[in-house]
Amino acid sequence: MTQSIFLIGAPMDSGKAREGCLMGPDAYRTAGLARALGDLGHDVRDLGNVAPDAVDLPQHPHLHELPRTIGWTQALSRAAESAMARAVPVFMGGDHALSLGSVHGVTAHAATQGRPQFVLWLDAHSDYHTPQSTASGNLHGTPLGYLTGRAGFDGFPPVAHPIPQDQVCLFGLRSVDAPERAALEQTDIHLHDMRAIDEHGIKPLLTPFLDRVAAAGGALHVSLDVDFLDPSIAPAVGTTVPGGATMREAHLVMELIHDSGLMTSMDLVELNPMLDERGRTAQVMVDLCASAMGRRVFDRPTPRLL
Repeated sequence: MTQSIFLIGAPMDSGKAREGCLMGPDAYRTAGLARALGDLGHDVRDLGNVAPDAVDLPQHPHLHELPRTIGWTQALSRAAESAMARAVPVFMGGDHALSLGSVHGVTAHAATQGRPQFVLWLDAHSDYHTPQSTASGNLHGTPLGYLTGRAGFDGFPPVAHPIPQDQVCLFGLRSVDAPERAALEQTDIHLHDMRAIDEHGIKPLLTPFLDRVAAAGGALHVSLDVDFLDPSIAPAVGTTVPGGATMREAHLVMELIHDSGLMTSMDLVELNPMLDERGRTAQVMVDLCASAMGRRVFDRPTPRLL
């Protein structure tokens, strides 16, 4: 099925202390994301990069770049809500704090359509902290806390439509700290760590969640973090955790998403080209995005030497 797709750059680097993710959008462009999606027959437009709003707040003594992160959240929420009216937006990040804004905006759009918003979070981490619970002060670990309506996000845009916990699925977990674990155990969020994936496989775990989205007539946002993947195949991320998804597993996830026909928006986050090997990780992420948009096994080109 041909779709209109908007590529939206979010060169956001304020969600954590380690720099480099601001180069992510251009790495995706260089790796040929627009071409890969266009070759599938989609109508693809690159809208360029979003810029953060100016926010007149003092720096926080513990939270890294709080004012700038709020500025990004405001700007990305507007961009997301606007894009959703016309296309499937793909947000090229940028660290995972960009989801504070991207998912805020797509959820606002879903509310205007009377559709429930679901989120599939493909990540080694749960990102369920609040500004008060994060020990590191890095706000890229807080998006799901914010989007599900946890308290403590003073200064951020109000979350008028918190995503119900049972409409969130965390898939690929393998690094969750004690405060997050304790908080998550009190929720109805669907949690699938790598042990569950090893024991049961991808399809038996993911399909029931996709079926729930379909049954509810929901909109599905997919947030794909580089560290969902094993660092042996995707090294360009500052939060590497061994034991991640293999290429075969990740492609199966993407193909199941495409087969469902449910995805309405997507994030590609945490790519740090400074840590990459000749563009290897950027190419992997482009290939996975293409699979989510309809590329099949027999469509995949032979990887070229970079």
